[in-house]
Amino acid sequence: MSQNEEVNSTSEDKLLQLQALVSAENSEAVCAFFEDKSDTEIALLLESFPPNDRELIWQCVPEAIKGEVLAEVSEDIREDLMSEMAAEEVSELAKDLDAQDIAELLDTVEDDVKDAVIEQLDDSTREQVEALQAYGDDTVGRYMNPETVNVKVDVTLETVQRYIRILHLLDDHSQEIMVTDKENRLVGTLSLVDLVKNNQEALVSDFMYNSFSLLDEMDVHEAAMILRSKDLHFAPVVNECGILVGQLNIENILEITRDDSEATMMNMSGVSEDEELFAPIMRSAQSRGIWLGINLATAFLAAYVIGQFEAVLSQVVALAVLMPVVASMGGIAGSQTLTVIIRGLAMGQVGGNNRWWLFNKELWVGAMNGLLWAIVVGVIAQWWFEDTMISLVIALAILINMTVANIAGIAVPLVLKEMKIDPALSGAVILTTVTDVVGFMSFLGLATLLILK
Repeated sequence: MSQNEEVNSTSEDKLLQLQALVSAENSEAVCAFFEDKSDTEIALLLESFPPNDRELIWQCVPEAIKGEVLAEVSEDIREDLMSEMAAEEVSELAKDLDAQDIAELLDTVEDDVKDAVIEQLDDSTREQVEALQAYGDDTVGRYMNPETVNVKVDVTLETVQRYIRILHLLDDHSQEIMVTDKENRLVGTLSLVDLVKNNQEALVSDFMYNSFSLLDEMDVHEAAMILRSKDLHFAPVVNECGILVGQLNIENILEITRDDSEATMMNMSGVSEDEELFAPIMRSAQSRGIWLGINLATAFLAAYVIGQFEAVLSQVVALAVLMPVVASMGGIAGSQTLTVIIRGLAMGQVGGNNRWWLFNKELWVGAMNGLLWAIVVGVIAQWWFEDTMISLVIALAILINMTVANIAGIAVPLVLKEMKIDPALSGAVILTTVTDVVGFMSFLGLATLLILK
């Protein structure tokens, strides 16, 4: 059994155990079950139960980690659990959290509760939370850790070590210390290795190096893409004046990457990225209904195209039998290209003149696969209906539609990107429309020209 299979098996075993305890309404056993579980494990288990069962589970979450659990769960679940919490209760949950987690919790509560909680924070934490909440949702500043370990450029390594030990500033994840000037502008970073191994009488300036930094107002998804491409686990964050305001860590990057991948997967299926697995029926129905309506409109467009060829359909029944094959082959070919291009856009791999190279590539991929499968489908149609013209018509339609589908698979997401529209959200609907309309029009149009001539 692989390591992933072992982890999945363990998670499923825990879920089954907890399901049995919750079904038996054994609150004491549920509370005991959570005694040795981490905040991440409990958050995952909470997300694995319908809303009605979460109340019993939430009551048994250890008080010491309830705040961490709330910061880990999805926004919908956090909102449900905190909907009736008073300011005093939220303050109690937030007392041991860092500024990032507190800001996450306060995004979910009413303004009066938020103001009351912020008022009760200590000065340093309050300043950090207010700074985080001042940033836009998708900016680096909103995701960064405002707590930084920074030293001045003109002190000795020995002074830095003493300063760090006295104040207990480093944790298990720290690898670098940021160096600032008297105005707190970032001038470089100092690695812990250099701090420990070199002459302690030397100055920080002798061993610091220029580091890559991010602007606080930068789009966080673009920032995560850059850090992944540079294989960086950490980056200082500065404002437009160069003042150090925080740092973006590997944990933040992983969270952003995970959120991006989940949003892309959900959006490509016409589902809101905020919809959780056990969301209420009405909320899920409303979320999905919008895109079902849009899809229905595109289906009627395809139906309209079919209606224009009523004459040929009424005379050649075989065309109606074969028509779905054309649309299906085009749809699959286009979806393959669309998925690859959207992934490339998300990874920052598509741009500039490589778009024309990709366009040319997909044109030839579509033509080659179209020719291959046109021959296969044509042979099957000839064996089935024993009509050369019908076989020729469907073969040509397959070739045309699969070629156009591959071109649309790259063109649609690129055009949507230029229009500042998420390709994952609407690309699949538009592509389906293109492949259906082109498929039906080419198939029935060719039939009209070649069979009813």
